[in-house]
Formats: sequence, C-alpha cells, structure tokens
Amino acid sequence: MHSKHEIAEDPACYSGTSTLVNKLGLQDSRTLAEAEAVLSYLRAESFDTRLQVFDLPALQAIHHHLFQDLYLWAGELRSTDLSKGNTRFCAAAYIATEANKLLGKLAEENWLVGVPLSAFVERLAHYYCELNVIHPFREGNGRTQRLFFDLLAINAGFGLDWAKVECSEWVEANIAGYAGDLPPLQALFERIVVSV
Repeated sequence: MHSKHEIAEDPACYSGTSTLVNKLGLQDSRTLAEAEAVLSYLRAESFDTRLQVFDLPALQAIHHHLFQDLYLWAGELRSTDLSKGNTRFCAAAYIATEANKLLGKLAEENWLVGVPLSAFVERLAHYYCELNVIHPFREGNGRTQRLFFDLLAINAGFGLDWAKVECSEWVEANIAGYAGDLPPLQALFERIVVSV
C-alpha cells in the first residue's frame, strides 16, 4: 500500500521521489501541487454544470476534465492501494464495485432532488464521506469530489459555498467520518449548503 507522502520506487512516480509522473515533466512535488491547483481550477471553470446523472462514469469524466492537462491516467480508477496517515482507502480491486454500489444508492434517492434541506445535508455528508473512503483516483480526489457534489447540489436546487470551511476543519471532519462519526461533517455541510 502506498502513502502519498512516502518516497518509494513506484512506477507512477519519478525515480526516488513521491512525485507522480506528469505531462509537464515536473519532478518537484510542491511545483506539481501548484500546477494542479491552477490547471484544475481553470478546467473546473469550464465544466458543463448541467450534469444530471451522478454515476461512476460521470465522476471519472469530471476527474478527466480537471486533470487532463497533467496526467495521462486522468479519469482512470487507481490500480494501487493507498493510505494517508492512519486512513486506508478502499482496496483498488474493489473501487469500481463499491463506487457503483454507492452511487447506485444515490440514484435510488433520485440524486437527492426534492429532499428538504436538513435531509439533504445529512445525505450529502453520508455520500461525501463514503466516496472519500473509496478514494477512486490516485490523485485529485478532493477537487473531483467537490465539483461532483457542487453539481449534485445544483441539480437538487442547492449550492455549496466551500469558502465557509477551513481546510484543517474539513480534514478533521473527514477523518471523523472515516471513523464512523458523521456529525462533524454534517455540521460543515450545514454551514456551506445554500438554497438557490
């Protein structure tokens, strides 16, 4: 299992580094992170907001759109097991099965369309947490999920104001959610969900 913070001989990384091989040839992880932030932001601005089906192919299309300028594997499910700190994400062999199962349940709930605000917040926190644990991509899961859930919220008549959440509290709430404690994540979604 690979941690994104360890230096290992990983064929997806430049030799002797933990920096993912990328189209720009950037071998410094900080420079790559800066390029990711800028390029994915620009791509997010041009994504069609009329998405109405929220399944695994849609999630993969979002990832591909955001990261196509950086990674040859943009939009592809990861093929290696990953962890971050004490968090072990879904084994790579089960990503497609688990993501399809989760997003199938979301479809059964009509992608949360017509759900009252309090229930929307509760279900959104559940689906966000579960998808985060699946962590379908080698890199870029956070940005991909934020855009996916932005579009889900728009489709359901809501908006998400991510600027109302500090990065550190977001990370802590997601760690709590991983451990089965959803109220911190629900509280953050209560803060950022807005009616439109």
